This record gives sequence, C-alpha cells and structure tokens, in this order.
Amino acid sequence: MGCAVRQGKRHYPARLQQGAVNPMSLIPHAAPAAETILSVEQVEVFYEQSILALRGISLQVRQGQIVALLGANGAGKSTTLKAISRLVSAERGEVVSGRIHYQGLPITHSDPSALVKNGLAQVLEGRHCFTHLSVEQNLLIGAFVSRPSRAEINARLERVYSYFPRLRLLRKRLTGYTSGGEQQMVAIGRALMSQPRLLLLDEPSMGLAPQVVEEIFDTLARLNREAGLSLLVAEQNINLTLEYAHFGYVLENGRVVGSGTAQELAGSDDIQNFYLGTATQA
Repeated sequence: MGCAVRQGKRHYPARLQQGAVNPMSLIPHAAPAAETILSVEQVEVFYEQSILALRGISLQVRQGQIVALLGANGAGKSTTLKAISRLVSAERGEVVSGRIHYQGLPITHSDPSALVKNGLAQVLEGRHCFTHLSVEQNLLIGAFVSRPSRAEINARLERVYSYFPRLRLLRKRLTGYTSGGEQQMVAIGRALMSQPRLLLLDEPSMGLAPQVVEEIFDTLARLNREAGLSLLVAEQNINLTLEYAHFGYVLENGRVVGSGTAQELAGSDDIQNFYLGTATQA
C-alpha cells in the first residue's frame, strides 16, 4: 500500500491519484444529503455583449462541503465565481441566461454587497490588499459591511487571529511589507471578518511557495471542519486541491466537462490526462 495522502479528515492511498485502483472501492458509504447552499443552473455569461465566457455552467455546493472548481487558465473558473458573487458586472460582464440560488433564494441579479451581508464572500485572485494600510486595518475593512459593534469586531478579529496566528504578530505592519503568503492570509482573513457561510476563493495558491500553500489549505480545511464553512475553490493546482476537497467540477472552454467526488477525479486517467494536462503538476 502506498503512503497516505491527506484529504481533510480522510486519508486515501497515494496510488489513487494514478488510477491504480478502482476509486469506487475506497469511497465511504454516502452520508445523508446535506442542504444545498449554492445552486448554479445553466448559466451563460457574456463580456461586453460579444464574448461568450460561460456556456451553460451548472454546479452545486452543499452545506459543509469543500468543492473544487478545476481547469486550466481561461477555462472559466474566475468568471464562474464572479457570476456567483455578482462581481462580473464590474468587468463589463453579464449573466444572460440561467439561474443562481444561494440558501434557496435567487441571486442571479443581486447586489454584491447584499450577498456579503447574507454570508457569501469572495477572495479574489491576486489578493487585492490595501498595501498602504496595516494588516489589522485590512482585516477591519471586511467587517464594516454589516456594521457590527466594537465588541463584535474584536471577537471577529480574535477568531481570524486564532486561525492565522502569524497575522496577530504582523497586525501593525503595513501590508505592502508582508510576503505574498501573508497577504493571502490577510485577504482570506478580511473575507472571514464578514462572517461568511460560503467562501469563494480564486486561485489561492497562485505565486506562493509550496509550504505556504499547504499551510493555507490546512487552515481552510480547519475552517470547514470546525466552523462548518462551505468553500468553492477555483484552482489550477489540481492534485493539491483534490487532497482537501469533497467534490469537484472540471471546466474547459466555459463548460463543465467532468465532475465527481475528489477521489473519483483524482483516480480518473481521462480527467488527469485529457482535461487537466500539465495543470496536474504541483
């Protein structure tokens, strides 16, 4: 038996990733279906009324799941997240057909700030920290959308620092003088300050050292396990993401071309070879 690969609370043989065994033989009995927190149905997105970016995307995230959105650069991962969070309109994009529901309510044309107030937050690709502000000031920005009391703000800060203790040590430092990994922690912490139930993350591993990426994914897994936070993670780092995810969707040219449990996707030669290609390299 090969060495074990960490997958949140679960461990699976490393040879599963090469498809050496039947993945179905290692999948535990299905638990009762959880509440669907996010549903995307046949969504199409145009940019500038002429460029078709998403071609009938459908996916689901159940409460308490980590769901991976996988594919090469340009597959439509970022556009899918921005269609959900409604940030696509800031880039002259528009959802022209399909439906998006969050917690059972239609949000296809909702205001982005209203979504954040109701527990749906996104961490954008590239982190987008305010480099001239301190780490703690960046974190505080994430809390203001719901106008909490000072006591509540302090409680939220303590919660973020408990998951990212390095940020407590850096809280007075200008964010521009922190590392890329630390800025990613700031970006995630800022989103956590809004107390999300569903967190969308766009390429959280981009440009970071492997050990920092592992630290961040370990923390995301803790948030999922301990706080029940649901996560939809868009990533090119396929094998790493599948170690932590429960379920995944594979995108290509704005379409879903494959889906399944993380174990099934990791063990599928077709997915690895034809859809993910060189993106499987860590």
